[in-house]
Amino acid sequence: MKQWLLLGIVLFGCNPLFGASFDLGEVSKAKINPTAIGMFLAFVVATLFITYLSSKKSKSASGFYTAGGNITGMQNGLAIAGDYMSAASFLGIIALVFTNGFDGLIYSVGFLVGWPIVMFLIAEKFRNLGKFTFADITAYRLDAKPIRVISAISALSVIVFYLIAQMVGAGQLIQVLFGLPYGVAVVLVGILMICYVVFGGMHATTWVQLIKAVLLLAGTTFMAIMVLYLTRFDLSYYFGQAISHHPKGEAIMSPGTFLPNTISAISLGLALMFGTAGLPHILMRFFTVKDAREARKSVFYATGFIGYFYILTFVIGFGAIALLYGNTEFVNADGTYKGAANMVAIDLAQVLGGNIFLGFISAVAFATILAVVSGLAISGAGAISHDLFVNVCKDGKCDPKLEMRVTKIATILIGLCAVALGIVFENQNVAFTVGLAFAIASSVNFPILLLCIYWKNLTTKGAFWGGLIGLVVVLTLVILSPSIWVKSFGFAEAIFPYDHPGIFTIPLTFIAIYVISKLDRSSRAKIDKAGFEAQDFRAQSGIGASEAIDH
Repeated sequence: MKQWLLLGIVLFGCNPLFGASFDLGEVSKAKINPTAIGMFLAFVVATLFITYLSSKKSKSASGFYTAGGNITGMQNGLAIAGDYMSAASFLGIIALVFTNGFDGLIYSVGFLVGWPIVMFLIAEKFRNLGKFTFADITAYRLDAKPIRVISAISALSVIVFYLIAQMVGAGQLIQVLFGLPYGVAVVLVGILMICYVVFGGMHATTWVQLIKAVLLLAGTTFMAIMVLYLTRFDLSYYFGQAISHHPKGEAIMSPGTFLPNTISAISLGLALMFGTAGLPHILMRFFTVKDAREARKSVFYATGFIGYFYILTFVIGFGAIALLYGNTEFVNADGTYKGAANMVAIDLAQVLGGNIFLGFISAVAFATILAVVSGLAISGAGAISHDLFVNVCKDGKCDPKLEMRVTKIATILIGLCAVALGIVFENQNVAFTVGLAFAIASSVNFPILLLCIYWKNLTTKGAFWGGLIGLVVVLTLVILSPSIWVKSFGFAEAIFPYDHPGIFTIPLTFIAIYVISKLDRSSRAKIDKAGFEAQDFRAQSGIGASEAIDH
Protein backbone atom coordinates (compact mmCIF):
# COMPACT_ATOMS: atom_id res chain seq x y z
CA MET A 1 0.00 0.00 0.00
CA LYS A 2 2.88 2.34 0.81
CA GLN A 3 4.30 2.07 -2.68
CA TRP A 4 0.98 3.08 -4.24
CA LEU A 5 0.75 6.05 -1.88
CA LEU A 6 4.23 6.94 -3.14
CA LEU A 7 2.98 6.60 -6.71
CA GLY A 8 0.21 9.08 -5.99
CA ILE A 9 2.68 11.52 -4.45
CA VAL A 10 4.98 11.21 -7.47
CA LEU A 11 2.15 11.77 -9.93
CA PHE A 12 0.78 14.73 -7.94
CA GLY A 13 4.08 16.31 -6.96
CA CYS A 14 5.98 15.87 -10.23
CA ASN A 15 3.16 16.50 -12.64
CA PRO A 16 3.51 20.06 -13.97
CA LEU A 17 -0.27 20.33 -14.18
CA PHE A 18 -0.41 20.24 -10.36
CA GLY A 19 1.49 23.31 -9.32
CA ALA A 20 5.10 22.82 -10.41
CA SER A 21 6.98 26.08 -10.32
CA PHE A 22 8.41 26.24 -13.85
CA ASP A 23 6.96 28.11 -16.81
CA LEU A 24 4.67 25.98 -18.93
CA GLY A 25 5.11 28.16 -21.97
CA GLU A 26 2.37 28.94 -24.47
CA VAL A 27 -0.15 26.13 -24.77
CA SER A 28 -0.48 24.67 -28.26
CA LYS A 29 -3.49 25.68 -30.33
CA ALA A 30 -4.26 22.04 -31.20
CA LYS A 31 -7.95 21.14 -31.32
CA ILE A 32 -8.93 19.01 -28.32
CA ASN A 33 -10.39 15.62 -29.29
CA PRO A 34 -12.53 14.21 -26.42
CA THR A 35 -12.82 10.77 -28.04
CA ALA A 36 -9.07 10.45 -28.46
CA ILE A 37 -8.46 11.68 -24.92
CA GLY A 38 -11.00 9.19 -23.53
CA MET A 39 -9.33 6.22 -25.23
CA PHE A 40 -5.93 7.50 -24.24
CA LEU A 41 -6.92 7.75 -20.58
CA ALA A 42 -8.59 4.31 -20.70
CA PHE A 43 -5.32 2.78 -21.83
CA VAL A 44 -3.35 4.58 -19.10
CA VAL A 45 -5.77 3.37 -16.42
CA ALA A 46 -5.69 -0.20 -17.76
CA THR A 47 -1.89 -0.31 -17.82
CA LEU A 48 -1.62 1.16 -14.33
CA PHE A 49 -3.97 -1.61 -13.15
CA ILE A 50 -1.68 -4.19 -14.79
CA THR A 51 1.23 -2.55 -13.00
CA TYR A 52 -0.60 -2.88 -9.68
CA LEU A 53 -1.27 -6.58 -10.27
CA SER A 54 2.34 -7.12 -11.32
CA SER A 55 3.90 -5.28 -8.39
CA LYS A 56 3.75 -8.37 -6.15
CA LYS A 57 5.68 -10.40 -8.74
CA SER A 58 8.55 -7.93 -9.05
CA LYS A 59 10.10 -8.14 -5.60
CA SER A 60 13.09 -10.32 -6.57
CA ALA A 61 15.75 -9.62 -9.19
CA SER A 62 14.47 -12.50 -11.30
CA GLY A 63 10.90 -11.23 -11.09
CA PHE A 64 11.90 -7.66 -11.92
CA TYR A 65 14.33 -8.37 -14.79
CA THR A 66 12.85 -11.52 -16.38
CA ALA A 67 9.28 -11.99 -15.01
CA GLY A 68 10.60 -15.15 -13.34
CA GLY A 69 11.43 -16.77 -16.69
CA ASN A 70 7.86 -18.06 -17.06
CA ILE A 71 6.73 -16.34 -20.27
CA THR A 72 5.85 -18.73 -23.12
CA GLY A 73 7.47 -18.58 -26.56
CA MET A 74 4.28 -17.32 -28.19
CA GLN A 75 3.76 -14.65 -25.54
CA ASN A 76 7.38 -13.60 -25.66
CA GLY A 77 7.36 -13.45 -29.46
CA LEU A 78 4.41 -11.10 -29.35
CA ALA A 79 6.03 -9.08 -26.56
CA ILE A 80 9.29 -8.86 -28.57
CA ALA A 81 7.25 -7.57 -31.51
CA GLY A 82 5.59 -5.09 -29.17
CA ASP A 83 8.99 -3.99 -27.90
CA TYR A 84 10.55 -3.79 -31.37
CA MET A 85 7.69 -2.08 -33.23
CA SER A 86 8.49 1.26 -31.66
CA ALA A 87 7.51 4.84 -32.34
CA ALA A 88 10.26 4.80 -34.94
CA SER A 89 8.53 1.94 -36.71
CA PHE A 90 4.98 3.23 -36.54
CA LEU A 91 5.23 7.02 -36.55
CA GLY A 92 8.74 7.43 -37.96
CA ILE A 93 8.72 5.10 -40.97
CA ILE A 94 5.31 6.29 -42.12
CA ALA A 95 6.59 9.87 -41.80
CA LEU A 96 9.74 9.03 -43.78
CA VAL A 97 7.75 7.38 -46.57
CA PHE A 98 5.34 10.32 -46.57
CA THR A 99 8.26 12.76 -46.89
CA ASN A 100 10.67 10.81 -49.12
CA GLY A 101 8.67 8.05 -50.78
CA PHE A 102 10.44 4.79 -51.65
CA ASP A 103 13.66 5.75 -49.86
CA GLY A 104 11.95 5.79 -46.48
CA LEU A 105 11.36 2.05 -46.73
CA ILE A 106 15.03 1.29 -46.06
CA TYR A 107 14.12 1.33 -42.38
CA SER A 108 11.32 -1.22 -42.86
CA VAL A 109 13.66 -3.55 -44.74
CA GLY A 110 16.60 -2.98 -42.43
CA PHE A 111 14.62 -3.48 -39.23
CA LEU A 112 13.24 -6.78 -40.57
CA VAL A 113 16.30 -8.45 -42.11
CA GLY A 114 18.16 -8.42 -38.79
CA TRP A 115 15.84 -11.08 -37.37
CA PRO A 116 17.27 -14.11 -39.23
CA ILE A 117 20.64 -13.19 -37.69
CA VAL A 118 19.07 -13.20 -34.24
CA MET A 119 17.22 -16.45 -34.90
CA PHE A 120 20.11 -18.51 -36.28
CA LEU A 121 23.15 -17.02 -34.55
CA ILE A 122 22.08 -15.51 -31.24
CA ALA A 123 18.78 -16.54 -29.61
CA GLU A 124 19.40 -20.13 -28.47
CA LYS A 125 22.98 -19.63 -27.29
CA PHE A 126 22.08 -16.35 -25.63
CA ARG A 127 19.34 -18.00 -23.57
CA ASN A 128 21.54 -20.94 -22.58
CA LEU A 129 24.38 -18.74 -21.35
CA GLY A 130 22.78 -15.77 -19.65
CA LYS A 131 20.82 -14.67 -16.63
CA PHE A 132 19.59 -11.08 -16.67
CA THR A 133 21.52 -8.82 -19.06
CA PHE A 134 23.58 -8.72 -22.26
CA ALA A 135 26.78 -8.44 -20.19
CA ASP A 136 26.10 -11.83 -18.54
CA ILE A 137 26.96 -13.46 -21.87
CA THR A 138 30.16 -11.57 -22.56
CA ALA A 139 31.36 -12.04 -18.97
CA TYR A 140 30.78 -15.81 -19.00
CA ARG A 141 34.42 -16.74 -19.73
CA LEU A 142 36.11 -13.32 -19.82
CA ASP A 143 37.25 -11.19 -16.90
CA ALA A 144 33.92 -9.91 -15.59
CA LYS A 145 34.75 -6.40 -14.40
CA PRO A 146 36.20 -4.78 -17.56
CA ILE A 147 33.77 -6.64 -19.81
CA ARG A 148 30.74 -5.59 -17.79
CA VAL A 149 31.95 -1.99 -17.80
CA ILE A 150 32.28 -1.77 -21.59
CA SER A 151 29.05 -3.76 -22.13
CA ALA A 152 27.08 -1.57 -19.74
CA ILE A 153 28.40 1.69 -21.23
CA SER A 154 27.62 0.51 -24.75
CA ALA A 155 24.16 -0.70 -23.72
CA LEU A 156 23.38 2.62 -22.05
CA SER A 157 24.53 4.52 -25.16
CA VAL A 158 22.12 2.50 -27.31
CA ILE A 159 19.31 2.98 -24.80
CA VAL A 160 19.81 6.77 -24.66
CA PHE A 161 19.44 7.24 -28.44
CA TYR A 162 16.51 4.83 -28.53
CA LEU A 163 14.80 6.71 -25.70
CA ILE A 164 15.19 10.01 -27.55
CA ALA A 165 13.08 8.69 -30.42
CA GLN A 166 10.34 7.39 -28.17
CA MET A 167 10.16 10.55 -26.07
CA VAL A 168 10.01 12.81 -29.13
CA GLY A 169 7.17 10.73 -30.59
CA ALA A 170 5.30 10.67 -27.29
CA GLY A 171 5.72 14.38 -26.71
CA GLN A 172 4.39 15.31 -30.14
CA LEU A 173 1.51 12.86 -29.80
CA ILE A 174 0.29 14.20 -26.45
CA GLN A 175 0.85 17.73 -27.71
CA VAL A 176 -1.58 17.03 -30.55
CA LEU A 177 -4.12 15.23 -28.35
CA PHE A 178 -4.25 17.52 -25.33
CA GLY A 179 -2.96 20.82 -26.70
CA LEU A 180 -0.18 20.81 -24.10
CA PRO A 181 3.27 22.32 -24.63
CA TYR A 182 5.76 19.78 -25.96
CA GLY A 183 7.96 19.90 -22.85
CA VAL A 184 5.05 19.20 -20.51
CA ALA A 185 3.98 16.26 -22.68
CA VAL A 186 7.47 14.72 -22.49
CA VAL A 187 7.49 15.11 -18.69
CA LEU A 188 4.15 13.28 -18.41
CA VAL A 189 5.45 10.36 -20.47
CA GLY A 190 8.57 10.18 -18.33
CA ILE A 191 6.51 9.99 -15.14
CA LEU A 192 4.33 7.17 -16.49
CA MET A 193 7.38 5.22 -17.69
CA ILE A 194 8.99 5.46 -14.26
CA CYS A 195 5.79 4.28 -12.56
CA TYR A 196 5.37 1.24 -14.83
CA VAL A 197 8.94 0.04 -14.41
CA VAL A 198 9.56 0.86 -10.75
CA PHE A 199 6.35 -0.77 -9.56
CA GLY A 200 5.63 -3.42 -12.22
CA GLY A 201 9.03 -4.57 -13.53
CA MET A 202 9.30 -6.96 -16.47
CA HIS A 203 5.97 -8.66 -15.75
CA ALA A 204 3.99 -5.45 -16.20
CA THR A 205 6.18 -4.41 -19.12
CA THR A 206 5.59 -7.74 -20.87
CA TRP A 207 1.81 -7.44 -20.64
CA VAL A 208 1.87 -3.82 -21.78
CA GLN A 209 3.96 -4.97 -24.78
CA LEU A 210 1.57 -7.87 -25.50
CA ILE A 211 -1.53 -5.68 -25.43
CA LYS A 212 0.18 -2.97 -27.43
CA ALA A 213 1.32 -5.43 -30.14
CA VAL A 214 -2.21 -6.78 -30.62
CA LEU A 215 -3.70 -3.28 -30.78
CA LEU A 216 -1.01 -2.01 -33.15
CA LEU A 217 -1.34 -4.92 -35.56
CA ALA A 218 -5.13 -4.57 -35.54
CA GLY A 219 -5.00 -0.81 -36.05
CA THR A 220 -2.43 -0.85 -38.86
CA THR A 221 -4.29 -3.69 -40.61
CA PHE A 222 -7.47 -1.59 -40.61
CA MET A 223 -5.54 1.45 -41.87
CA ALA A 224 -3.97 -0.52 -44.73
CA ILE A 225 -7.32 -2.02 -45.76
CA MET A 226 -9.03 1.39 -45.68
CA VAL A 227 -6.22 2.99 -47.71
CA LEU A 228 -6.59 0.31 -50.39
CA TYR A 229 -10.38 0.61 -50.28
CA LEU A 230 -10.28 4.39 -50.77
CA THR A 231 -7.84 3.95 -53.67
CA ARG A 232 -10.12 1.29 -55.26
CA PHE A 233 -7.72 -1.62 -54.54
CA ASP A 234 -6.01 -0.48 -57.74
CA LEU A 235 -2.22 -0.22 -57.32
CA SER A 236 -1.72 1.85 -60.47
CA TYR A 237 -4.35 4.33 -59.28
CA TYR A 238 -2.90 4.18 -55.76
CA PHE A 239 0.65 5.06 -56.82
CA GLY A 240 -0.61 7.50 -59.44
CA GLN A 241 -2.42 9.47 -56.76
CA ALA A 242 0.71 9.48 -54.58
CA ILE A 243 2.94 10.69 -57.45
CA SER A 244 0.52 13.38 -58.57
CA HIS A 245 0.04 14.79 -55.07
CA HIS A 246 3.59 14.68 -53.71
CA PRO A 247 5.78 17.78 -54.25
CA LYS A 248 8.66 15.57 -55.43
CA GLY A 249 6.51 13.88 -58.08
CA GLU A 250 7.90 10.72 -59.68
CA ALA A 251 11.09 11.05 -57.60
CA ILE A 252 9.30 9.39 -54.68
CA MET A 253 9.36 6.09 -56.59
CA SER A 254 13.16 6.13 -56.94
CA PRO A 255 16.02 5.93 -54.44
CA GLY A 256 18.07 9.02 -53.65
CA THR A 257 15.50 11.38 -52.14
CA PHE A 258 16.40 10.54 -48.53
CA LEU A 259 19.84 8.91 -48.72
CA PRO A 260 21.74 10.90 -51.33
CA ASN A 261 24.76 8.61 -51.72
CA THR A 262 25.70 4.95 -51.77
CA ILE A 263 27.84 5.11 -48.63
CA SER A 264 24.94 6.44 -46.54
CA ALA A 265 22.56 3.78 -47.86
CA ILE A 266 24.94 0.87 -47.26
CA SER A 267 25.99 2.24 -43.88
CA LEU A 268 22.42 2.58 -42.66
CA GLY A 269 21.49 -0.85 -44.04
CA LEU A 270 24.39 -2.52 -42.21
CA ALA A 271 23.53 -0.77 -38.96
CA LEU A 272 19.87 -1.79 -39.10
CA MET A 273 20.67 -5.38 -40.10
CA PHE A 274 23.34 -6.10 -37.48
CA GLY A 275 22.09 -3.68 -34.84
CA THR A 276 19.04 -5.81 -34.09
CA ALA A 277 21.35 -8.51 -32.70
CA GLY A 278 22.94 -5.96 -30.38
CA LEU A 279 19.92 -4.22 -28.85
CA PRO A 280 20.10 -4.83 -25.08
CA HIS A 281 16.37 -4.39 -24.41
CA ILE A 282 15.47 -6.91 -27.14
CA LEU A 283 18.14 -9.46 -26.16
CA MET A 284 17.01 -9.20 -22.54
CA ARG A 285 13.62 -10.63 -23.49
CA PHE A 286 15.19 -14.05 -24.20
CA PHE A 287 15.72 -14.45 -20.45
CA THR A 288 11.98 -14.28 -19.81
CA VAL A 289 11.41 -17.78 -21.28
CA LYS A 290 12.33 -21.04 -19.58
CA ASP A 291 14.68 -22.58 -22.15
CA ALA A 292 16.36 -22.30 -25.56
CA ARG A 293 13.45 -23.98 -27.35
CA GLU A 294 11.08 -21.27 -26.17
CA ALA A 295 13.68 -18.65 -27.16
CA ARG A 296 13.69 -20.01 -30.73
CA LYS A 297 9.90 -19.99 -30.79
CA SER A 298 9.97 -16.40 -29.56
CA VAL A 299 12.08 -15.29 -32.52
CA PHE A 300 9.96 -17.28 -34.97
CA TYR A 301 6.73 -15.65 -33.85
CA ALA A 302 8.33 -12.22 -33.50
CA THR A 303 9.70 -12.36 -37.05
CA GLY A 304 6.26 -13.19 -38.44
CA PHE A 305 4.49 -10.39 -36.57
CA ILE A 306 7.21 -7.85 -37.35
CA GLY A 307 7.41 -8.79 -41.04
CA TYR A 308 3.65 -8.43 -41.43
CA PHE A 309 3.73 -5.04 -39.72
CA TYR A 310 6.49 -3.64 -41.95
CA ILE A 311 4.57 -4.64 -45.07
CA LEU A 312 1.71 -2.54 -43.73
CA THR A 313 3.95 0.51 -43.22
CA PHE A 314 4.62 0.50 -46.97
CA VAL A 315 0.89 0.61 -47.78
CA ILE A 316 0.09 3.18 -45.10
CA GLY A 317 3.02 5.46 -45.97
CA PHE A 318 2.09 5.78 -49.65
CA GLY A 319 -1.57 5.93 -48.67
CA ALA A 320 -0.79 8.98 -46.55
CA ILE A 321 0.77 10.64 -49.60
CA ALA A 322 -2.25 9.83 -51.75
CA LEU A 323 -4.85 10.95 -49.20
CA LEU A 324 -3.21 13.79 -47.26
CA TYR A 325 -1.24 15.68 -49.92
CA GLY A 326 -3.70 17.66 -51.95
CA ASN A 327 -6.08 17.92 -48.97
CA THR A 328 -6.14 21.59 -47.97
CA GLU A 329 -6.95 20.64 -44.37
CA PHE A 330 -3.44 19.18 -44.00
CA VAL A 331 -1.35 21.01 -46.64
CA ASN A 332 -0.45 24.68 -46.94
CA ALA A 333 -0.92 26.71 -50.12
CA ASP A 334 2.74 26.21 -51.06
CA GLY A 335 2.34 22.43 -50.87
CA THR A 336 4.11 21.94 -47.52
CA TYR A 337 2.58 19.78 -44.81
CA LYS A 338 0.93 21.74 -41.99
CA GLY A 339 1.59 19.41 -39.08
CA ALA A 340 4.62 17.64 -37.63
CA ALA A 341 5.82 14.94 -40.03
CA ASN A 342 5.99 12.42 -37.19
CA MET A 343 2.20 12.78 -36.75
CA VAL A 344 1.26 11.81 -40.32
CA ALA A 345 -0.09 8.43 -39.19
CA ILE A 346 -2.36 10.16 -36.66
CA ASP A 347 -3.74 12.57 -39.28
CA LEU A 348 -4.32 9.70 -41.70
CA ALA A 349 -6.26 7.83 -39.02
CA GLN A 350 -8.69 10.72 -38.77
CA VAL A 351 -9.23 10.70 -42.55
CA LEU A 352 -9.79 6.94 -42.59
CA GLY A 353 -12.04 6.52 -39.55
CA GLY A 354 -12.98 9.85 -38.04
CA ASN A 355 -12.53 10.85 -34.42
CA ILE A 356 -13.14 7.36 -33.02
CA PHE A 357 -10.40 5.76 -35.07
CA LEU A 358 -8.16 8.77 -34.45
CA GLY A 359 -8.62 8.14 -30.74
CA PHE A 360 -7.86 4.45 -31.13
CA ILE A 361 -4.69 4.98 -33.18
CA SER A 362 -3.53 7.74 -30.83
CA ALA A 363 -3.96 5.39 -27.86
CA VAL A 364 -2.13 2.64 -29.79
CA ALA A 365 0.72 5.01 -30.65
CA PHE A 366 1.00 6.00 -27.02
CA ALA A 367 0.89 2.33 -25.98
CA THR A 368 3.66 1.68 -28.49
CA ILE A 369 5.85 4.31 -26.91
CA LEU A 370 5.17 3.26 -23.31
CA ALA A 371 5.86 -0.39 -24.09
CA VAL A 372 9.21 0.43 -25.66
CA VAL A 373 10.39 2.98 -23.10
CA SER A 374 9.50 0.57 -20.30
CA GLY A 375 11.62 -2.15 -21.88
CA LEU A 376 14.45 0.33 -22.40
CA ALA A 377 14.25 1.53 -18.81
CA ILE A 378 14.44 -2.02 -17.43
CA SER A 379 17.41 -2.79 -19.66
CA GLY A 380 19.18 0.41 -18.67
CA ALA A 381 18.46 -0.14 -14.98
CA GLY A 382 19.85 -3.65 -15.30
CA ALA A 383 23.06 -2.35 -16.86
CA ILE A 384 23.53 0.14 -14.02
CA SER A 385 22.51 -2.02 -11.05
CA HIS A 386 23.22 -5.63 -12.05
CA ASP A 387 26.31 -5.05 -14.20
CA LEU A 388 27.99 -1.97 -12.75
CA PHE A 389 26.85 -1.82 -9.12
CA VAL A 390 26.51 -5.49 -8.16
CA ASN A 391 29.14 -7.17 -10.34
CA VAL A 392 31.72 -4.38 -10.65
CA CYS A 393 31.43 -2.30 -7.49
CA LYS A 394 30.31 -5.15 -5.17
CA ASP A 395 32.20 -8.04 -6.83
CA GLY A 396 28.93 -9.93 -7.30
CA LYS A 397 28.18 -9.95 -3.56
CA CYS A 398 25.20 -7.75 -2.84
CA ASP A 399 22.08 -7.95 -0.73
CA PRO A 400 19.12 -8.55 -3.10
CA LYS A 401 17.10 -5.80 -1.43
CA LEU A 402 19.91 -3.31 -1.97
CA GLU A 403 20.17 -4.36 -5.62
CA MET A 404 16.46 -3.73 -6.12
CA ARG A 405 16.72 -0.30 -4.49
CA VAL A 406 19.60 0.62 -6.77
CA THR A 407 17.64 -0.71 -9.76
CA LYS A 408 14.65 1.49 -8.98
CA ILE A 409 16.82 4.55 -8.38
CA ALA A 410 18.51 3.87 -11.72
CA THR A 411 15.11 3.66 -13.38
CA ILE A 412 14.16 7.08 -12.04
CA LEU A 413 17.46 8.57 -13.24
CA ILE A 414 16.98 7.04 -16.70
CA GLY A 415 13.48 8.51 -16.81
CA LEU A 416 14.77 11.98 -15.95
CA CYS A 417 17.50 11.64 -18.57
CA ALA A 418 14.93 10.57 -21.17
CA VAL A 419 12.80 13.63 -20.45
CA ALA A 420 15.76 16.00 -20.82
CA LEU A 421 16.93 14.42 -24.07
CA GLY A 422 13.40 14.31 -25.47
CA ILE A 423 13.17 18.08 -25.04
CA VAL A 424 16.60 18.77 -26.56
CA PHE A 425 16.00 16.62 -29.66
CA GLU A 426 12.40 17.74 -30.29
CA ASN A 427 12.81 18.25 -34.05
CA GLN A 428 14.54 14.97 -34.92
CA ASN A 429 12.70 12.32 -36.96
CA VAL A 430 12.08 9.41 -34.61
CA ALA A 431 13.07 6.70 -37.12
CA PHE A 432 16.30 8.53 -37.89
CA THR A 433 17.23 8.80 -34.21
CA VAL A 434 16.67 5.08 -33.71
CA GLY A 435 18.99 4.53 -36.68
CA LEU A 436 21.75 6.12 -34.59
CA ALA A 437 21.01 3.70 -31.74
CA PHE A 438 21.32 0.84 -34.22
CA ALA A 439 24.68 2.22 -35.37
CA ILE A 440 26.05 1.89 -31.83
CA ALA A 441 24.48 -1.54 -31.27
CA SER A 442 25.88 -2.89 -34.54
CA SER A 443 29.30 -1.31 -34.05
CA VAL A 444 29.95 -2.39 -30.45
CA ASN A 445 27.48 -4.87 -28.95
CA PHE A 446 27.13 -7.11 -31.99
CA PRO A 447 30.88 -7.65 -32.65
CA ILE A 448 31.61 -8.37 -28.96
CA LEU A 449 28.65 -10.72 -28.60
CA LEU A 450 29.24 -12.61 -31.85
CA LEU A 451 32.97 -13.12 -31.25
CA CYS A 452 32.38 -14.05 -27.64
CA ILE A 453 30.01 -16.83 -28.66
CA TYR A 454 31.81 -18.15 -31.73
CA TRP A 455 35.54 -17.26 -31.56
CA LYS A 456 37.67 -19.20 -29.10
CA ASN A 457 40.65 -16.82 -29.35
CA LEU A 458 38.74 -13.80 -28.02
CA THR A 459 40.42 -12.34 -24.93
CA THR A 460 39.35 -9.86 -22.28
CA LYS A 461 41.76 -7.21 -23.56
CA GLY A 462 40.54 -7.71 -27.11
CA ALA A 463 36.87 -7.38 -26.18
CA PHE A 464 37.41 -4.44 -23.83
CA TRP A 465 39.84 -2.30 -25.84
CA GLY A 466 38.39 -3.26 -29.22
CA GLY A 467 34.88 -2.52 -27.98
CA LEU A 468 36.03 0.75 -26.40
CA ILE A 469 37.69 1.85 -29.65
CA GLY A 470 34.51 1.05 -31.58
CA LEU A 471 32.32 2.83 -29.02
CA VAL A 472 34.43 6.00 -28.91
CA VAL A 473 34.68 6.18 -32.70
CA VAL A 474 30.97 5.56 -33.37
CA LEU A 475 29.85 8.07 -30.73
CA THR A 476 32.31 10.65 -32.03
CA LEU A 477 31.20 10.22 -35.65
CA VAL A 478 27.51 10.35 -34.67
CA ILE A 479 28.06 13.60 -32.75
CA LEU A 480 30.09 15.11 -35.61
CA SER A 481 27.53 14.07 -38.25
CA PRO A 482 25.18 16.55 -39.97
CA SER A 483 22.17 15.32 -37.98
CA ILE A 484 23.69 16.23 -34.60
CA TRP A 485 26.49 18.72 -35.28
CA VAL A 486 24.40 20.88 -37.61
CA LYS A 487 20.71 20.20 -36.88
CA SER A 488 20.94 19.87 -33.09
CA PHE A 489 24.01 21.92 -32.15
CA GLY A 490 23.58 24.61 -34.80
CA PHE A 491 27.02 24.56 -36.44
CA ALA A 492 27.24 25.62 -40.07
CA GLU A 493 28.95 22.48 -41.40
CA ALA A 494 29.41 18.93 -40.15
CA ILE A 495 32.93 17.64 -39.48
CA PHE A 496 31.97 14.07 -40.47
CA PRO A 497 30.00 14.19 -43.75
CA TYR A 498 27.75 11.12 -43.27
CA ASP A 499 24.79 10.70 -40.93
CA HIS A 500 25.38 6.96 -40.56
CA PRO A 501 28.88 5.71 -39.68
CA GLY A 502 28.21 1.96 -39.62
CA ILE A 503 30.11 1.15 -42.80
CA PHE A 504 33.28 2.42 -41.10
CA THR A 505 32.72 1.51 -37.45
CA ILE A 506 31.43 -2.09 -37.73
CA PRO A 507 34.56 -3.40 -39.53
CA LEU A 508 36.75 -1.23 -37.29
CA THR A 509 35.48 -2.90 -34.11
CA PHE A 510 35.84 -6.42 -35.52
CA ILE A 511 39.40 -5.66 -36.68
CA ALA A 512 40.37 -4.00 -33.39
CA ILE A 513 39.05 -6.91 -31.30
CA TYR A 514 40.77 -9.45 -33.57
CA VAL A 515 44.15 -7.73 -33.63
CA ILE A 516 44.27 -6.98 -29.89
CA SER A 517 43.18 -10.52 -29.01
CA LYS A 518 45.82 -12.02 -31.30
CA LEU A 519 48.54 -9.85 -29.78
CA ASP A 520 47.45 -10.59 -26.21
CA ARG A 521 49.97 -12.89 -24.51
CA SER A 522 48.84 -12.31 -20.91
CA SER A 523 48.01 -15.06 -18.43
CA ARG A 524 44.39 -13.89 -18.50
CA ALA A 525 44.30 -14.52 -22.25
CA LYS A 526 45.13 -18.19 -21.67
CA ILE A 527 42.24 -18.48 -19.20
CA ASP A 528 39.87 -16.79 -21.66
CA LYS A 529 40.76 -19.17 -24.48
CA ALA A 530 40.69 -22.26 -22.26
CA GLY A 531 37.16 -21.45 -21.13
CA PHE A 532 35.69 -21.51 -24.63
CA GLU A 533 34.99 -25.26 -24.77
CA ALA A 534 32.94 -25.24 -21.56
CA GLN A 535 31.05 -22.16 -22.75
CA ASP A 536 30.38 -23.66 -26.17
CA PHE A 537 29.14 -26.92 -24.64
CA ARG A 538 26.60 -25.10 -22.50
CA ALA A 539 25.61 -22.78 -25.38
CA GLN A 540 24.99 -25.80 -27.64
CA SER A 541 23.42 -28.22 -25.16
CA GLY A 542 21.68 -25.98 -22.64
CA ILE A 543 22.97 -28.18 -19.82
CA GLY A 544 23.41 -25.96 -16.78
CA ALA A 545 21.32 -23.14 -18.25
CA SER A 546 18.73 -23.52 -15.50
CA GLU A 547 21.39 -22.47 -13.00
CA ALA A 548 21.36 -19.02 -14.56
CA ILE A 549 17.80 -18.36 -13.40
CA ASP A 550 17.33 -17.08 -9.88
CA HIS A 551 13.91 -18.38 -8.93
